[in-house]
Amino acid sequence: MNSISEKEKKLLEALNKLKKLEKVNPEKILELENLASQKTQLEIEKKEIEGKYNLLKQENDILKDKFDHLKQREIQERKKEDQFSDKIDELNQETDNLMEEIDKWQM
Repeated sequence: MNSISEKEKKLLEALNKLKKLEKVNPEKILELENLASQKTQLEIEKKEIEGKYNLLKQENDILKDKFDHLKQREIQERKKEDQFSDKIDELNQETDNLMEEIDKWQM
């Protein structure tokens, strides 16, 4: 007997909930559906933007690597130029010394 009265009680509760649902304003339902579709659209746009952001981030990382590589090459080239300049200075000094020696011998 208890199970029948419990079932009846549950059915009455369910009917009350259904009656409350019927009282929901149709405009509110449309508004909720509109908001749901806007949310879906925004989620799609968010995914697209995140994809573009990730691509830009990858490109940025590649460009940073290229820049660092070019900077290292520039540093190496400057070192080579400095070494070359040092050698030229040494040769100039040697040439000056030789010219002095030649001048001494000519006198």
